[in-house]
Amino acid sequence: MLGEKVGSMTLKETSKPIDSGKYGLPAMETHNVGGGKLLGYDVMSQATFTAEMRPDGSWIGECPNSGIIFCSEGVATYKCNGVGNMKENGGVAFRGGASFETTSEALSELNGKYYMFTYDSDAEGNAEWNLYPCK
Repeated sequence: MLGEKVGSMTLKETSKPIDSGKYGLPAMETHNVGGGKLLGYDVMSQATFTAEMRPDGSWIGECPNSGIIFCSEGVATYKCNGVGNMKENGGVAFRGGASFETTSEALSELNGKYYMFTYDSDAEGNAEWNLYPCK
């Protein structure tokens, strides 16, 4: 079961193809940067993730502890993974999970929990990332 949304960020992404080495299918490396709200705090986020196309046309992606949340109350790092599909508008829709780590007292609610996310982008690289705690 999912709890109430705890964060929403608007991001700008840039992608480049990379060698996947699997199935002869494409892979992408994506960088995103942007900001929004997390746990009621104004935050900035920056991350790099990779995704590989699978034989069925879906994508499997991960951000292996290369995501950072910045705010005046402290910083947090995160890792996440998910599965995505291309959208008709040229963007992608990913669904998955994320875990965070922080020493910030203000952001400490992130520690020790797993968050489900929705990540939707359009063909121009405009994306929205929403986070929901698992209960």
